[in-house]
Amino acid sequence: MFRLVDGTFFTNDKGKVLDVSGGKDAENQNLIMHNKHGKVNQRWRIVYADEYPGEPTKGQLNKKFGLYVERDFYIVSALSSHRYLDLINNRNFVIKTSNGRSSQKWYFHQQSLTIRTRYNNQSWDIQSAGRTNNMQIWSTNSGWFQVFKYADGQFINWTNNKVLDVSGSKDVEGQAVGVAGNTGKANQKW
Repeated sequence: MFRLVDGTFFTNDKGKVLDVSGGKDAENQNLIMHNKHGKVNQRWRIVYADEYPGEPTKGQLNKKFGLYVERDFYIVSALSSHRYLDLINNRNFVIKTSNGRSSQKWYFHQQSLTIRTRYNNQSWDIQSAGRTNNMQIWSTNSGWFQVFKYADGQFINWTNNKVLDVSGSKDVEGQAVGVAGNTGKANQKW
């Protein structure tokens, strides 16, 4: 049996509190009972159903992610040639001249919180479950390595804060695009 203490902690009869395991803000993260330390991963808020504002719907802006729900967009590099984000080998990210193909058309999918391609509806994905800096499209699973927000002209991974990056700052046709630490330079602006 749980009870709410101090308006923010759910505690059991042994004094342990409900805790997001590892303090990770990630989809499907395990919940555990742990000794109270008061950090944010143990704090909870009750939102009554009649007060819940709901998720943004098609065409509405998701303010947390900086993108409109299911509204098609192109991603244009801030480098001088203004090439578009595209796919090579139907999977890996590159920049290319605008060509009108569906591989250059993207949309934000609210249910999965991922950016998807109109080419085959797969999601952005940091390859090898985030263990590399390579970007690809992959079957949607909403892992942290698939969740990006758009802010200040950059696409930023929700968890590790790496940003979408034209490799080596090379403004050439077919140049690879991956993720890297944020430098704020033009090769990371879109």
